[in-house]
Amino acid sequence: MKDYFLYFLPAITQMLRYFFFAGGAFLIFYKFFPEYFSANKIQSKWAQKKDFVREILHSMQTSIIIGVVVVLTIFTPIGEYAAIYRDMAEFPTWWIPASVVIALVVHDSYFYWMHRAMHHPKLYKHAHLIHHKSINPSPWTSYSFHAIEGFTEALIVPLIIFLIPMHPLALLGFGLSSLFINVYGHLGFEIAPKWFRNSIFFEFVNTSVHHNLHHEKFVGNYGLYFRIWDRIMGTEHPDYVKEYDVIQERRFGTGKNSVLVAE
Repeated sequence: MKDYFLYFLPAITQMLRYFFFAGGAFLIFYKFFPEYFSANKIQSKWAQKKDFVREILHSMQTSIIIGVVVVLTIFTPIGEYAAIYRDMAEFPTWWIPASVVIALVVHDSYFYWMHRAMHHPKLYKHAHLIHHKSINPSPWTSYSFHAIEGFTEALIVPLIIFLIPMHPLALLGFGLSSLFINVYGHLGFEIAPKWFRNSIFFEFVNTSVHHNLHHEKFVGNYGLYFRIWDRIMGTEHPDYVKEYDVIQERRFGTGKNSVLVAE
């Protein structure tokens, strides 16, 4: 019985992570402190309860799909070819955080091209449209995919596990950071600190405004973690920086270098 439970554990774990991160963010920004964060709101309108229910149901489905892919990748004979290592002595300690960063870069590249493919008219109509029903995304939108897209999203698991030597701690770090960033991207509020706008990180790291524009305008801004592919391929929305600065000025006052006036 215990062995059979292991097959359900990845899906259960994925659901718990989803409700912890997405649910926690939802409570903070949408239930407990929406007025406090009113200046951070990207779109003036608010999603409806029916949208949240739809997103949660599709996200539960996606969590199950990810769990199944994990089981098929790790708990079957295929798992023998995985690059997972458990002996810390096999690689330097610094490789654990380094492998997480590499995994995020690989995932971002995979996601960019998969996401652009999902915008092909036929795939969009039959699969990606589910995700884009959330024109005004919320934390619950993070895993709200059609089963087809949920499966293609989950394929990053074997891709990373077979390509990159990773300790279980690194896999955990990748999974948690990926979901955290995903929730931030769909948050509906911009919470990046004031200094971020004038830092080098702004040039290549995505923000909540960046992905929110994709949901609002339907095209452009296909990247997940980084702006790199969008800028290389010319697919970044031309209004992104302008829209980000609008939020910046609303939060911190006139001008991106001004003093914080209300938070």
